[in-house]
Amino acid sequence: MKIKPADLQVLRAAIEPLDTPTNRQAYRSGAFPRADRCKDVNKRYRWDLLYASRIKIGDGAGSHGDVDLYAYMDDSHIDTALRSIVPSL
Repeated sequence: MKIKPADLQVLRAAIEPLDTPTNRQAYRSGAFPRADRCKDVNKRYRWDLLYASRIKIGDGAGSHGDVDLYAYMDDSHIDTALRSIVPSL
């Protein structure tokens, strides 16, 4: 995994509290916006949790957030990190 351990800890602390049984059940049953267009519910769930955490992940162009992941990662690397935090539904 390409993410720095300190950045992974920041992500984990922000996302794990949102990964609740209620949220998991909602996604399993398709009770989320535009569920009918979703091709990969696990990926959608991981990224929705990231968005809901309101953590700022920076843009890699000098705009630093809570973690500046885009300075050294792309979306596929970020998704790998999210998979290590959020178990499959």
